[in-house]
Amino acid sequence: MDRFRAVAADDKPLTVGCTQEAVLLTEVAAQAGRINAVKFANIRETAGWSSDAETAGPKMAALLAAAAEPIPDIPTVKLESAGVILIYGRDQAAVEAGKLLKDHLDVTVLIAPGTRIVPEPLTGFPIAQGKIRAAKGHLGTFLITVDSFSHSLPSSRGVLMFGPPRNGAQSNCDVVLDLSGGTALFPAADLRDGYLRADPAHPAAVLQAVLKARDLIGTFEKPRYVAFDASLCAHSRSQITGCTRCLDLCPAGAITPNGDHVAVDPNICAGCGQCAAACPTGAASYAIPPEDSSVRKLRTLLLTYREAGGKDAILLFHDEPHGAPLIDALARFGDGLPANVIPVALNEITQVGLESIAAAMAYGASAMRFLLRERPRHDIAGLMRTIDLATPIMIGLGFGDGRVATIETDDPDILLATLRAIPVMAIAPRPASFRTVGAKRSVLRFAMIELHRAAPAPVDVIALPGGAPFGTVEVDVGGCTLCLSCVSACPTGALRDDPERPMLKFVEDACVQCGLCQSTCPENVITLKPQIDFRSSSLPAKILKEEEPFCCISCSKPFGVKSTIERVIAKLEGKHWMYSGSSRRIDVIQMCEDCRVGFVAAEGFDPYAKNPVIRTTDDYLRERDALKPARQDKG
Repeated sequence: MDRFRAVAADDKPLTVGCTQEAVLLTEVAAQAGRINAVKFANIRETAGWSSDAETAGPKMAALLAAAAEPIPDIPTVKLESAGVILIYGRDQAAVEAGKLLKDHLDVTVLIAPGTRIVPEPLTGFPIAQGKIRAAKGHLGTFLITVDSFSHSLPSSRGVLMFGPPRNGAQSNCDVVLDLSGGTALFPAADLRDGYLRADPAHPAAVLQAVLKARDLIGTFEKPRYVAFDASLCAHSRSQITGCTRCLDLCPAGAITPNGDHVAVDPNICAGCGQCAAACPTGAASYAIPPEDSSVRKLRTLLLTYREAGGKDAILLFHDEPHGAPLIDALARFGDGLPANVIPVALNEITQVGLESIAAAMAYGASAMRFLLRERPRHDIAGLMRTIDLATPIMIGLGFGDGRVATIETDDPDILLATLRAIPVMAIAPRPASFRTVGAKRSVLRFAMIELHRAAPAPVDVIALPGGAPFGTVEVDVGGCTLCLSCVSACPTGALRDDPERPMLKFVEDACVQCGLCQSTCPENVITLKPQIDFRSSSLPAKILKEEEPFCCISCSKPFGVKSTIERVIAKLEGKHWMYSGSSRRIDVIQMCEDCRVGFVAAEGFDPYAKNPVIRTTDDYLRERDALKPARQDKG
C-alpha cells in the first residue's frame, strides 16, 4: 500500500492489474492527492486463474493495455421521484406491501375487481379497486389509466366494499409496484425505470421488490445511452415511410415516429443499443462508449495481443451482470478461460454493430463469440441481424463460416466446453492497424475498407440479405420519366440530379437502402439491391439515366426533358379543348417559364374561355325567387 501511495501521488497514467480492491485503492489515491483516475484491469479471473496460465501472458498484456484506453465521459439524464407509489395487486399481498412502504413512500393500493380484502382497523393509505387499462411513462412521470375504478367504503365490515365504478380514471405516480401476477404493463418490463414487478405467490420476490421501491425517492441519474441526430434520420419524407429499423427493434418502446424522423426518449431508453447497431445513417449512435472508442479498444487489445506473441485470438463479448459472474465462477472453481479467449466487457451485448465485427476481424481476431443468457432479458433480434449480415461478408472475403456466433448459457462448464470446441481458424493474412475517429457511419465505412484489404480472398462485390445498410438501386430506364421525385426523397444524397442536364445519378457509397426512393417513385421503376461494393467509396457517381433537354422555342434556354415535353404535346394537341383550333396555344407548352408568362399575356389567352359557367347556390336561389310570381299568377 505504501508503494501504491507513492506511485498514485505522481499522477502519471496508472493501471492496476486487479479489480477486487478498486474501491479501496481509488480512495487511497484520492487521499494521496491524485487527480487523474486510476485504471483497473482484471487479469486474475480472466487470465491468471486458468489451467492455461503459463501461456496467458499475451492476454494479460492486452487487457492491461486496453484498460488504459481513454473513454469519453458518459452523458446523463436526471429522473426525479417524489415517492408517490401505486401498488397494483390481486390479493392481500398488495395491502401487506403497502404496510411495509407507508412510512417511506406515499402509498396507494389498487386491487383488481372481485378481490376479497379484509378491512384494516386503521387506514394508513387509500385502497381502491380497478383494472389498469393503459400505462405510460417512467420513474417520476407514470400516467395510469384505470377502468372499473371505485374508492373503498369506510363503512365496510367483514369484507372491503367499494363504491360505484367508473371507467377512464387516471392516476399520476412516480413508482409502480405490480403485484398483479398478470401481463406486464410495459414491453421489456424489467428495463423500465420505476416499474417493479413480482409474483405475489412468492413472498421473497415481493419483499425484494418492496426493498427496491423503498429507495426510489429523490433525484437519480441514468446514462443517456443513445446520441441521436435527427438531421441524419431516414425514417420518412413527405409522409412516406422509409427506414423503420430502430422502431422495429426497440424493446422498451423508447422510440416513436416524429414527423420525418423518429424521437428517442432518453428517460425510457434502457440502453440495449440495438437501434444504434442497426441505424444505417448513424443518426442513432451508442454513447457508452461511442463506436469509434469501442473500435479503438479492440485495436489495442488485438494489436497488443499479437505483438506479445499471442495467437488465434477469440473475442468473448459479455455484459457485467451475466458474463462476469460466469467467468469468475469458471476461474475460481474450474479451469478458467483458455489463454486465447479475450473477454470484452460491454454495457449490453446487443450494442455491438457491424463496424466492431469488421474491425476486429481486420485487426486479426480469429473468431468472435457473444455470451448471452439462456433466456435474454429482452429481444436480441438486432444482434442476430448483425450476425446474419456479417456472415456472408466473412464468407465472401474468404474467412469462411463460423467466425461470429452466440453462446447462450448460464452454466460456466458449458461456456468452457463451447469455447474449447471452437476450431482454430486462420486470422487475416494482412492484419490492419488503422485508428478510427469520427461518426458511426464513417467508422463503419473505414472498417469495411480495411477488412477488405486484410481479407484472405477479397472480392469487389458481395450480395447481402434484405435490410443491409449497403446496396445499389436498379432503375427501369424505359419507364423512368426523370421526374426526380426520388432525388427529393433521398435523405442521404445517394440519388442526385444535374443542374445542367436531365440526368439521374447514383452514389452507392451514400445509399443506406432506406427504400424511400422506391416508395416515392410514381412510375414504380426503382428496385433496391442490397450488396456491398468495396470500390464504392472511390467510384464517381453512376449515371442511371440521361436524356436530351428540351430547349425553349422562344429563347432556346434548356428546360424539362425532351421526351416528356413531346409526350405531353402528343396527348394534348387536338385532343383537349384548350389546345384545339389554334397552333399558337400548343407553343405555350414548348416555352420556358419566363417566356410562357410573357407569351400568354401578349396573346391574351383566356384559359377559361370554353369552360362551363360555374353555378353557385346564390344563382339557384335567385332563379327560384324569380319564378315565384309567375307560379302565383298561373295559380
